[in-house]
Amino acid sequence: MKFQIEDVTVYFPYDNIYPEQYSYMVELKRALDAKGHCLLEMPTGTGKTIALLSLITSYVLSKPSNPVKLLYCTRTVHEMEKTLAELRFLHNYQVKHLGPSARILALGLSSRKNLCVNPSVISAENRDSVDAACRKLTASWVRAMAVENPNIPTCEFFENYEKAASDAVLPPGVYTLQMFKATSTSLIPKLLESYQKRCRESVVVFDEAHNIDNVCIEALSVSVRMQTLEGATRNLNRMSQEIERLSRGVWKAFYGFLMRTSSFYTCFCGTVAMLGIVLMIEKSIRGLAICSSYFSKKMLKATDAGRLRAEYNRLVEGLAQRGNLPITDTWFSNPTLPEDILKEAVPGNIRRAEHFVSVLRRLVQYFKGRLQTENVEKEGPVTFVASINAQVGIDQKMLKFCYDRLHSLMLTLEITDTDEFLHIQAICDLATLVGTYTRGFSIIIEPFDERMPHIPDPVLQLCCHDASLAIKPVFERFQSVVITSGTLSPIDLYPRLLNFNPVVSRSFTMSLTRDCICPMVLTRGSDQLPVSTKYDLRSDPGVEKNYGKLLVEMVSVVPDGIVCFFVSYSYMDGIVNSWHESGILKEIMQHKLVFIETQDVVETTLALDNYRRACDCGRGAVFFSVARGKVAEGIDFDRHYGRLVIMFGVPFQYTLSRILLARLEYLRETFQIREGDFLTFDALRQAAQCVGRVIRSKADYGMMIFADKRYSRHDKRSKLPGWILSHLRDAHLNLSTDMAVHIAREFLRRMAQPYDKTGAMGKKTLLSQEELEKMANGAGEMLF
Repeated sequence: MKFQIEDVTVYFPYDNIYPEQYSYMVELKRALDAKGHCLLEMPTGTGKTIALLSLITSYVLSKPSNPVKLLYCTRTVHEMEKTLAELRFLHNYQVKHLGPSARILALGLSSRKNLCVNPSVISAENRDSVDAACRKLTASWVRAMAVENPNIPTCEFFENYEKAASDAVLPPGVYTLQMFKATSTSLIPKLLESYQKRCRESVVVFDEAHNIDNVCIEALSVSVRMQTLEGATRNLNRMSQEIERLSRGVWKAFYGFLMRTSSFYTCFCGTVAMLGIVLMIEKSIRGLAICSSYFSKKMLKATDAGRLRAEYNRLVEGLAQRGNLPITDTWFSNPTLPEDILKEAVPGNIRRAEHFVSVLRRLVQYFKGRLQTENVEKEGPVTFVASINAQVGIDQKMLKFCYDRLHSLMLTLEITDTDEFLHIQAICDLATLVGTYTRGFSIIIEPFDERMPHIPDPVLQLCCHDASLAIKPVFERFQSVVITSGTLSPIDLYPRLLNFNPVVSRSFTMSLTRDCICPMVLTRGSDQLPVSTKYDLRSDPGVEKNYGKLLVEMVSVVPDGIVCFFVSYSYMDGIVNSWHESGILKEIMQHKLVFIETQDVVETTLALDNYRRACDCGRGAVFFSVARGKVAEGIDFDRHYGRLVIMFGVPFQYTLSRILLARLEYLRETFQIREGDFLTFDALRQAAQCVGRVIRSKADYGMMIFADKRYSRHDKRSKLPGWILSHLRDAHLNLSTDMAVHIAREFLRRMAQPYDKTGAMGKKTLLSQEELEKMANGAGEMLF
């Protein structure tokens, strides 16, 4: 269908549209017109993705003089593939109506692990190893040596792309990851280079961004353990050997040059005097700079030592010269430095390679000394930097440039196995962060994990508390940033956490022709004892028994799949063991098979596959999972895979964590966010994300049980998304197990009845083009 939103003609690839989709497009267009940022909460299963893609692509087509690029960010590769499939369907529809003028270029980009087409590279174990294997074949110096020595291996795919040069152009179209791999992954550098030139006119979309503040904080947090420091020491030893090898090359070339220049001998009285000079020069091998331009040009071009001198000159000119490096060499990025710092020159006392390595050795020794403490220590960045300066003589400016100085040195030393240098990268990352920021961070040193105090495990943690530090460059660089998800409530807290002012902030409800969502709050078991995962109740045998009896009753009533979420892995392990000993688990397995999520990705994937097979064959199954885990964040249990989801407890963070306590203190002092408000907000968004896995479309149906007495309190349940609260009846707020079973039977009986998908009794939940035009002209009314 085709319709107007003010001056934009929207091409929507379906014959009907949901009212909330239209409202979503209207608000999104307001943000694009204002060239500002927005927060949009859209319920799951209401076509958020296709609405967003339709509006933005139509907006671009309606304004050809001011084209806008779209950068759509997803959490997982699976979600990226689904988004590209939707975009491809939309693109075909637009081309059908507009012809070639509607053609666009859209592609999915992921890590080399997912995109590389070289079999010898993708066979590596992890992402870092894949990056290093790619670098060994495509680095500029490797390719230069391969020209002289054909036996040196290179990447044939990248070489073919280089030979094609400007002819290597992707035709317009929508490319999934597999299609893009079949074309040529080597096009990625050129695409990224062209995109960076026009990033200001871009719209960035963060889909499923309810955890965006946690992602930002994790990006700027660093942990250093004794193993990290030992690995960093090995890295520094290797770099020292490489520097010494290159430095000796200078004097070998110098000595050879003197021996070949017979006229030079006459300037000195004999060969003995000449050898004496050479020996004297070798003693000062590290500190001498060759002043003669004649000698330097001849020798530096003839030996590897020229790289050290060229690097020194580049550092004097400033870090901005890094932008002139080949795209294949810039694997080492530093997002923490403000742009004005890139115009500065690197401090003189770390310009020379050997001096910089010496500074890093002193820094590593300082960290080792700090890890010897037997007490918990907490410091701010200013105090920490002052301590470093006082004890090892490294000032703030030197720390600030550590990361980029390491980048430059590793390029100069032509190191390709970058996965072996992750330890020293972590040290330099920490140094740069504490040297750059004076607020928003804490340094916490713990001699052991307080949950296992008898096992020494010292760790130094640089903890970021301010999510706005990481996302600030995104807000400043791009024209519009769209943060959208199905669980952003309470939506007014995100502008404070991310420190930005959205031009549009809106939460939408779900229009339904039938009440296909049935949320319930269970506060007590059949024996009327309260149920909760509060610390003083979670290990109570009565609570464990009531949780088990609830699940036993539900598996006997609810068909197909049931998903259970627990507050933590340790609690899930404990309660499953208790159920096994008491025979409850055996009762559950008489009705359905049981599968459990573990912290191993392979095991969890296998469990999910078997869970789906059990649901497909009609046997039914129960899946035990954990809030904040992989399953809770990225796996959908639509249709018969999830007819009921039970949230056992309120998934609060570990409130005795010193990192969490430091963040709560910072939020209170800086943004005036109370500790209780943030903890409740964080726990309820995780709970909403868990229960939202069961509803993925309007044709779907499912039940949600919040099994904890704390959900009955208004200050807790009011933090749930509006599309859940609108279906949470007062009669379902204080239930026992037998009452919940009765409500479940009645709900499933209603869902078995036929219904009108377009809406009935005055509720229009599926609008045709004519109805939409009437509503836009004010002749109709949107009812949802």
